[in-house]
Amino acid sequence: MANFALDVTRLGFSALQAISPDLAGRAAFQLFCRTPSAKPKGVKAKAAHAAGAARLAGAERFTLRLAGGRQAHAYRLNGGARGKRRRYLVTHGWGSGTAYMAELVSMLAATGAEVVALDFPGHGRSGGRFLHMGLAVETIAAAEARFGAFDAAIGHSFGGAALMVSAAGLLPGVAPVSGERLVLIGAPSEMGWLFTDFGGMVGLRPAAQAALENEVHRVTGRRLEDFDAGEAAGEIGRAVLVIHAEDDKEVSPLHARRYGAAGRGGVRLFWANGFGHRRIVGAAPVLAVIAAFLDGDREAGEAPDENIKKDAEIIPFFELPARRAAL
Repeated sequence: MANFALDVTRLGFSALQAISPDLAGRAAFQLFCRTPSAKPKGVKAKAAHAAGAARLAGAERFTLRLAGGRQAHAYRLNGGARGKRRRYLVTHGWGSGTAYMAELVSMLAATGAEVVALDFPGHGRSGGRFLHMGLAVETIAAAEARFGAFDAAIGHSFGGAALMVSAAGLLPGVAPVSGERLVLIGAPSEMGWLFTDFGGMVGLRPAAQAALENEVHRVTGRRLEDFDAGEAAGEIGRAVLVIHAEDDKEVSPLHARRYGAAGRGGVRLFWANGFGHRRIVGAAPVLAVIAAFLDGDREAGEAPDENIKKDAEIIPFFELPARRAAL
C-alpha cells in the first residue's frame, strides 16, 4: 500500500477494533483476500503479459464454476486429441496469472502433453478481486473434475502451496488433486507469517489479530496452523521437486529447506540461484530440470540433506519476507 493509503487504513482499523475486535478481524480478512488489479503495471510487466498472451493465443479457454457464484478461468493446450497422453496442471502465484507462466506452459505443451493452466479467482481472465487458499484449492478440484485426472502438477509461489494443500487433502470436503509428481517453484511452506505480517502492517491488536486468523477456520473449516504444506510434503507419498532461489526476496529459501526436511527422500531440491522469485518460472535451467523430473528422472535437483535438516531444526517457522505481494 502507498504510505497515505496505509495510514488511512491503520487509522480505520484502530477505530474499528476499539468498537469490535471481531468486526475488525472480519474486515481485515476481506482486505487480506483482496487481489491486485489484473492489469499489468509498468513497462516490463506489460511486455511480459503481452508476450505471454501471444503464446496462449491458440489455447482453448474454459470457465470453471465455483461455490458461491465465483468462477475461475482455465486454458488448455493439446486438448481433445486421441490416444493416451500425459496431462499436466499449472498454477500461478498471488498477483500473477497464466500469461506470466506462458514459457513454462509452452515448454510442457511442446512435449505433447495436454496442459491445463489456471487463472485463480481474482486473477487473469477470472475476474473479481478476491481469493483465499480455500478458493484456490476448490479451483484445483474443479479443474480435475472438468478435465480428468492429472499426471503431475506444477505451481509457483501461492499456487505451489495450494497444490500441496490440495494434494494432502487439507480442505474438508474437497477432493485432493491427483498425480504422482508435484513441482513447487518458490513456494511457501506455511501461511502463518503472512497473517502476522499483514496484521502488523494494518495495526491489529491481539484480539483483532485472533479474529482475523479465526476467519480462516470459519471460511475453510480448518485452522490457520493446519495449512502446513511443509509437513504435508512428507505425508502425501508422492515425488516432489522443490525449486527455489536463495536470492528470493519474497519467499524465504528456508521454506524450501523445510519442505526438504519434512519430505525426506520423497522431496528433491533444485537451487535456481540468481533468478529471484519471478524470473525463476521461465528460466531455462528451471524448465530443463522440470522436464527431466516429469519425464521420470527422480534425481532431478539436489538435496543436501544435512544442511536441510540443520536449517529446518533451527528455524521451524520462518522470518517474514519483506512484502506480502510475494504470493
